[in-house]
Amino acid sequence: MTDYPLARRTIIASASLSIGAGLVSSIASSRSQVAAADPVPVDIWSSEYWAHKGEVKLNLWRKRLGEPRRGEPPLPILFLVHGSSLSARSSYDLVVPGNGQYSLMNVFALAGYDVWTMDHDGYGYSGRSGNNSDIASGVGDIKAAIPVVERETGRQKMNFFGTSSGGIRAAAYAQAQPERIERLILSAFTYRGSGAAEIARRQQHIAELRANPRRKRDAAMIRSIFIRDGHASAYDPAVAEAIIAAEMKFGDTIPSGTYLDMAANLPVVDPTKVMAPVLMTRGEWDGNSTDDDLLDFFRQLPNGDRQFVILPQTPHAADFSNNRHLLWYAMNNFLAEPAVATAGN
Repeated sequence: MTDYPLARRTIIASASLSIGAGLVSSIASSRSQVAAADPVPVDIWSSEYWAHKGEVKLNLWRKRLGEPRRGEPPLPILFLVHGSSLSARSSYDLVVPGNGQYSLMNVFALAGYDVWTMDHDGYGYSGRSGNNSDIASGVGDIKAAIPVVERETGRQKMNFFGTSSGGIRAAAYAQAQPERIERLILSAFTYRGSGAAEIARRQQHIAELRANPRRKRDAAMIRSIFIRDGHASAYDPAVAEAIIAAEMKFGDTIPSGTYLDMAANLPVVDPTKVMAPVLMTRGEWDGNSTDDDLLDFFRQLPNGDRQFVILPQTPHAADFSNNRHLLWYAMNNFLAEPAVATAGN
């Protein structure tokens, strides 16, 4: 039994109405409509919150349709977990002036979700403990943040999305606190990393990553994210420049822990202990993983409610790519999936 006062069928109806107008119409339509989408919908409400992990303050950011009102049915939650090299708002609430919609938060707020994200320890607006913000630290960050989300929304269970090492963080959290997970989406995930070109490159720097809790993350490094898979034309060049403008105010270094985990400590997540329904998406050209690597993880998941989607003509950073609407479409279908009927004896 769900602890959500709002039934899934209600969410489907609400999402269907939202899809008829605004940004989410682009989920099921053409690239031209994606490019034409208004990047700052005026009916989306946002707010900032803070959680504490010991002495470290962690910044949370929230978007939804309209300000919450006392007594109204709560919306389903989508909690977005960022990856290794960018903070939360650059990852999920990016504005690329004149170049269409790149905010995953806007897209799913208009689809009827209460969308949250957070800066992990050492990233963005959050404080710094001085550690390397590895996967285990990221799980601790999420554990600290979720009581704030529950307090503000009344929800005990939530949908989670993570991309790249954010997917590893989200899956590790799902393993640690399965009772909190409604549905889990892993985008650009890495399991063992076997045969992945980008993981092999990181393995050449293990000693350096172990020696330094932070690594260089300047403008050149950010641009490299969009060329390293060998398909730079799959992105609009304006995206990297918008991210650089958003990120450089936080400095030119970033925690090294997730890179070290992905280079030296995989696998971090045991798929047999991830109990939630799972959607896994992989860009066709993603150099952080291979089909074999991810299918190995996928086959071991114990919940029969699971999907594996390959996004064509798409590199690692699917949510920033020209084909990002394919990711939105897969996510929306998975999150709005009708409840599964229990088979009789």
